[in-house]
Amino acid sequence: MARSHRAQPSTADHPIPKVRTAHDATDDARLRRDPADEDAKLDVALDETFPSSDAPANTQPGKGRDPAPSSGYDASAERARKPAAK
Repeated sequence: MARSHRAQPSTADHPIPKVRTAHDATDDARLRRDPADEDAKLDVALDETFPSSDAPANTQPGKGRDPAPSSGYDASAERARKPAAK
């Protein structure tokens, strides 16, 4: 049985695109001044994901084991709105 050997594509066949640095200089400066600055971290992370649609992990709602903040739903107010069961 003869084995066919397929040549691996070279970078000459598919050149590697040049990737620009995505950081905004002002974001880098803000992050150097205050490494704990959540807004600066988010700005840099968003720059790094562009033009992708995937959001960086630090945009997830809530922190730790606490539930995400409510959007305004008030369970007791909703119970009061419902008519009493007959």
